[in-house]
Amino acid sequence: MLNPVVTNWFEIPVREMDRAIRFYDASLGTSLRSELFGGMELAVFPYDAEQHVTGALMRLDECEPSMHGSTVYLSVADVAQTLAKVEQAGGAVIVPRTELPEGKGAFAQFRDSEGNRVGLWSRQ
Repeated sequence: MLNPVVTNWFEIPVREMDRAIRFYDASLGTSLRSELFGGMELAVFPYDAEQHVTGALMRLDECEPSMHGSTVYLSVADVAQTLAKVEQAGGAVIVPRTELPEGKGAFAQFRDSEGNRVGLWSRQ
């Protein structure tokens, strides 16, 4: 029997925390919570305790934002509307809204204020 692997935490590296918080708050219509943890400056995404999955923006000298490497996908209500907010906040669309087969939703990718590649996903 295979053991399922479930994501429970992610970190998106940033250079300028205040700028990144403004970008994500405006793009996602949310309010990130700032905190310090083990020498790292974090801005934690709000989450539903029932879902148990969240993450944070993270500023740490050893971690650089990048377009290369892993891509985190954030679940949103509407990919197209969120992409419009991303552009208004200064981000850039990398992959436009794309339908997934068999009614599995839609996804897109954008470059954030810090230079990271980030994905969006929605059931719609």
